[in-house]
Amino acid sequence: MKRGKSVVVGGMLLFLTLGLHCSTMAGMRNPAPSVGDSSDTIDVRIPVLRVEYVPQWHSMFTNIPGDWARYGRSTFQLSSIPAIVGMTALTAVLVATDDETWRLSDRLYKSSSFAKETSDFFEYLGDGRPQFGLAAGFAVYGLAMTDKRAVRTSSQLVEAILACGVVVQVIKHVTGRESPFVSTAPGGIWVLFPNQIEYHKHVPHFDAYPSGHIATALATVTVVAENYPEWTWVRPVGYTIVGLIGVAMANTGIHWYSDYPLGLALGYSFGMLAAHPEGFESSSSDSPSVSVAPLLSWQGTGISLSINF
Repeated sequence: MKRGKSVVVGGMLLFLTLGLHCSTMAGMRNPAPSVGDSSDTIDVRIPVLRVEYVPQWHSMFTNIPGDWARYGRSTFQLSSIPAIVGMTALTAVLVATDDETWRLSDRLYKSSSFAKETSDFFEYLGDGRPQFGLAAGFAVYGLAMTDKRAVRTSSQLVEAILACGVVVQVIKHVTGRESPFVSTAPGGIWVLFPNQIEYHKHVPHFDAYPSGHIATALATVTVVAENYPEWTWVRPVGYTIVGLIGVAMANTGIHWYSDYPLGLALGYSFGMLAAHPEGFESSSSDSPSVSVAPLLSWQGTGISLSINF
């Protein structure tokens, strides 16, 4: 297979996971009328408008335990089983192709200066600092211009990044998967519940799964898009950037493509939770549906993706 095909293969697999998160989150739908209601769950489509709502200065921290509780209630219920099974199946398919796709990406990264520079740039965009910088920008503008929405967006960005980041770190410390660039076996070795001293001495050997870069980037896009629905460009531009971040991290050997589905689900979930502390109204409209199936043709094997809106 030619080197240039690594971009196509990697991009297709990543945007497949970007599309799947819509159907994954649609499976977690139940109305949640208030913050204190024990039935709080996530509905991803019609948010309750709260234009004048402004969090307290400490809400970005004190809301986090509630976000974890709401995420747990909305995830671990019978109605979420199909979505969880689908995401697990997609992750398994990607695991099976991880070694091949990473080797193609690695060859491209090492053979093309343009690919290297571009990958390094987009990898940086997902490491958290640009996201916190964006939150600071919203805060400065909001306080200077007395713009409540900008202040709210800043607070919710910090909340989503921190709430999601802690969950990502817990899972990393449990799964202990090798990153591609230090892998000692095809697809990387998984060490469940690794020795934490060894973990901190050799972090890349244990912290691949799931991708915190992807989770943080998608949480940021989600919070901004939910607070500024009239900015219709945020989602397409944001999702494109998230996709490029994913391809870049595969090229640089930080992540396998199978690290992304759970990272996307976590980022989107905590972005929505932070942006809507008051919950959601359910909708009777049909949600997007995504179907994935193996593909066999005279050109080779792959994955067939179908998205219905």
